[in-house]
Amino acid sequence: MPAYLRTLASVLVILGAAAAAGAQGRDILPPVPTPTDIEPGSITCDECPYPAPSKYLDISVYSQDVRISYMDIAPTGTANGHVVMLMHGNNFGGFYFGDIIDGLTDAGFRVVVPDQIGYGKSSKPIAPYNFNTQARNTQLILEHEGIDKVMAVGHSMGGMLATRFTTQYPDSVERLVIYNPIGLSDNRFNRPMTPVDQIYERILRTDYQSTRRSLSRYVGHDPSAWNEKFELYTRIRSSWTLSADFPRLAMVQAIISQMLYQDPVVYDWPHIHVPTLAFGGAEDLLLGPAEVFQERMQVLADTVPNGNGRTLLFPGLGHVPHLERPDIIVPALVDYLLEGVE
Repeated sequence: MPAYLRTLASVLVILGAAAAAGAQGRDILPPVPTPTDIEPGSITCDECPYPAPSKYLDISVYSQDVRISYMDIAPTGTANGHVVMLMHGNNFGGFYFGDIIDGLTDAGFRVVVPDQIGYGKSSKPIAPYNFNTQARNTQLILEHEGIDKVMAVGHSMGGMLATRFTTQYPDSVERLVIYNPIGLSDNRFNRPMTPVDQIYERILRTDYQSTRRSLSRYVGHDPSAWNEKFELYTRIRSSWTLSADFPRLAMVQAIISQMLYQDPVVYDWPHIHVPTLAFGGAEDLLLGPAEVFQERMQVLADTVPNGNGRTLLFPGLGHVPHLERPDIIVPALVDYLLEGVE
């Protein structure tokens, strides 16, 4: 790790410990009135602030004609001949990767950012969802663009997908970053699967306040990390609940939640054969105590064969650290990917 990152990490250890101690015993965020200026938003994210124009590819999913959306951003710095593919998390589309895209394109990378089917600007078919199908849809984009290899970076749910993509299409991946993933354990034997209709009814009750509570988990380690970007994405997701099309999106989200339960990728880790970085904020609380997340990330790195796995976690940062401290996360990510540039 570069010296400046080691220094920053040391400082963040102190800040993170203090924030965690102060956050215990109270709500994650203080209550606020429900905004009155949020208007119904398109479930195909027409109003979302994407950092670059989107392209669309017509594909078929379970005999349904759909389109998958993706950004394809050329390097702004001297082109290095490599492509990075960013895979988004379950509560987002590609729109939240702006700072990472800027850092990568400045470093000479071409960047491709799909919105998976069911997310962002892509179609929302009511159909089975699984990571194998998502991986195939992603591969179709690369084939359409004539891209042979990518460095795959997956955040949160996207970390699960990037893992599956790497094991399903090993010839398409030259380097992998699994960034604050969910699905670090197979929890199917700890609880039964919730029926999809029950999940659907719960999602239908979503509003601004429940959306804010849900996203606030990402700053449970430090409530002061909640900023205008988290608030913006809360408003975007809340706007979808006001749409006449929200019942369709709610059913899609309910089906996808079962995918996350049924399709663990922990058994893929021994089949990864490229340099792999388990990366992100060390204070991720989605699995419970941060120590559990840190332990499982180390297990992930240790399970990748042939010593190809490494871990780089930043104390003081949570589940979406590029929204907290892009000045720390983006240079570290770029540095790792540049190791693969000849």
